[in-house]
Amino acid sequence: MSRDDPRQTLSVADAVAIIVGIVVGVGIFKTPSLVAASSGSAGAVILLWLLGGAISLLGALCYAELGSAYPHAGGDYHYLTRALGSAPGFLFAWARMAVIQTGSIAMVAFLIGDYATEVLPLGEHSPSYYAGAIIVAMTALNAAGIRQGKWTQRVLMGSLVLGLLFVALAGYTFASPPPDNTTPAGGTTVGKAMIFVLLTYGGWNEAAYLSAELRDSGRNMVRALLYSIGIITSLYVLINAVFVASLGLPAMSSSQALAADLMDKTLGKNGAWLISLLVIVAALSTMNATIITGARTNYALGRNFPCLRFLGRWGSRGDTPVNALMLQGAIALLLVALGTGSRSGFAMMVEYTAPVFWFFLLLVGLSFFVLRRRDGTDARPFRVPLYPFTPLLFCGVCAYMLQSSLVHTGTGALIGVGVLLAGIPLLLLAKPGRNDPHKEN
Repeated sequence: MSRDDPRQTLSVADAVAIIVGIVVGVGIFKTPSLVAASSGSAGAVILLWLLGGAISLLGALCYAELGSAYPHAGGDYHYLTRALGSAPGFLFAWARMAVIQTGSIAMVAFLIGDYATEVLPLGEHSPSYYAGAIIVAMTALNAAGIRQGKWTQRVLMGSLVLGLLFVALAGYTFASPPPDNTTPAGGTTVGKAMIFVLLTYGGWNEAAYLSAELRDSGRNMVRALLYSIGIITSLYVLINAVFVASLGLPAMSSSQALAADLMDKTLGKNGAWLISLLVIVAALSTMNATIITGARTNYALGRNFPCLRFLGRWGSRGDTPVNALMLQGAIALLLVALGTGSRSGFAMMVEYTAPVFWFFLLLVGLSFFVLRRRDGTDARPFRVPLYPFTPLLFCGVCAYMLQSSLVHTGTGALIGVGVLLAGIPLLLLAKPGRNDPHKEN
C-alpha cells in the first residue's frame, strides 16, 4: 500500500455514524407535514414511512454486495467505471464534484445560514456569509484528518439522535390528545407522498465511499448498512407516530413547522429554542458526513486520470484526501455565490442536485446487473437476496424518482443538468491512466 492509498481506519460504529448523520438531517423537520397532507389516514402515514425504510433496504442490500465485493474509495464511480467504462464513470465523478455533493453541501450551509441570521443578521446577504464560513470551517476540520472528522460526526450524530428521542418523549408525555383527528379530504396519494419520504431517506448510498477505509469491509459493509437503515427507519417511524398522536392528522398536514408546533404545545417558548438547536445540529451532522464522503470520489478521479493527478493524493498524516477536500470546498463556495442571487438558496440547491443524483443512482442499479453477470462466479462476501427482483425494484424506484425530480423542479434543475453536460468536453480531453478501475481486479 502506497502513501497515496487509504488505510482501513473506520469501525462499523464510525460508518454508522456517518451514514445516519447524512440521512437523518433537516428533512425530518420539513417533510412529515407534506407526507401527512398526501395521506388518507394516520395509519397510512406510518405505513408510508415504513415503506420508505423497506425501499431503502432494497438499495442498501444492493450496495452491500457492491461495497463488499469491490471495496474502493471511489464508491459509485468505481462501480460505474468497472461496469460501463471510463466515460460514464468520469461524468459521474464530474457531476458529483460539481453538482451532487457540492450542491448538497451548499444547500445545508444555506439552511444553517438562514437559522443563524435569525439570531444575528450580518446584512443583506447574511445567510450566504454564514454558509461560506461554515463550509470553510468544516472543510478545514476534515482536512486536518479523518480522526477529527469521524469523532465530530459521532458527537453530532449522538446529539441529534438524543434530541429527536427527547422530542418524541416530550410529545408522548406532555402533549394532550388532539381535539380533532379526522381524515383530511382527498385520500392517500402514494406517489406524491413517496417523493418526500424517499427524499428524507436519501443518503444511505454514501456508505460506498467508506468501503476502502472500513475494517474488514467484506463483512462489515453489510452490518454498517443494515444497522444504519434500522436506526433511521425506527427514528422516522417513532417521530411521525408522535406527531400523529400529539397533533392529529389535520394539524400535522397544515403545519409549516411541525416539530416547532409540537414543542410549542409541550414546552412553550423553550421548545422553539430546542428545535432551532436541533435543526442546526442536524445540518452540521449532514454537512460533515457529506464532506467526508464527497472528497473520496474526487480522490478516485485523480487516481485514474493523469490530468487530475493532484486530486489523487492521500495525506498520510491525517489519512484523508486533502487536495480533494480543498477543491470540493472551493466549488461549494462558488455554489453559495450562485445561490445568493436567488429567492431561496436552499430551494435552488435542492433543484440543482435532484435530477442528476437520481439519474446516476439508476445507472449504478443497472451496473449491478452488468457486474453480477460478468463477475458472478467470483467469491463474494455477500450476495443480495432474491436476485434479480431486489435490484429490479431498486432500479424502478430510481427511475420513478428521476421522472418526479424533473417534473417537480425548475430553473435550478436546468442549471444542474447543464453543468453535467459541461463535463462532456472535459471527458474528451481527459484520458484514463493505468489505474483505470475498469481494468482492476
